[in-house]
Amino acid sequence: MNALLPRIFLRFAGLSLLAVGGAGAVLPEAHRQLVEGEHWFTSSQFAEIFAIAQTAPGPNVIVFPLFGWELAGFAGFCAAALGVLGPSSLLALALARKLRENADSPGLKRLKRALIPLAVGLMAANGAILARAADTNALAAVITFAAAGFVVYSARSPVWAMAAGALLAVAAERLGFL
Repeated sequence: MNALLPRIFLRFAGLSLLAVGGAGAVLPEAHRQLVEGEHWFTSSQFAEIFAIAQTAPGPNVIVFPLFGWELAGFAGFCAAALGVLGPSSLLALALARKLRENADSPGLKRLKRALIPLAVGLMAANGAILARAADTNALAAVITFAAAGFVVYSARSPVWAMAAGALLAVAAERLGFL
């Protein structure tokens, strides 16, 4: 058995319990642990794996098993998937039962409202950390800010921003700008 598998499972199990606001909100901590702590990835590799996960259909949580895949193949994929989904799913089930029992509690209603800006702030931190890792040149920074502006200020699908950014990057590569 690969000695790395238990470490992968435990690392992602710990991250899953920090994922207040979803998978995207825990990415800054994942970056800290996987890049700066474990040294399993460089910032650039982290950003590349995240980009692959973001452009794939399905839930954002797929990024964590992809990290496991890069570390230990299919077994690493499974270890990371079980780690990130298992503990948080069990905790969510237990909390959902308690929330249903106390649905009318004023304190609980206040807590739910207070968690919204926390989740948004964590997601904003995620964007900043990934932008620093991915924006290795001026063109990449322009694409990042243009895509963000497009998604925030237009009513169109983010797929258009992804397609335009990809075409611009390919054109820049062929013209020798990258």
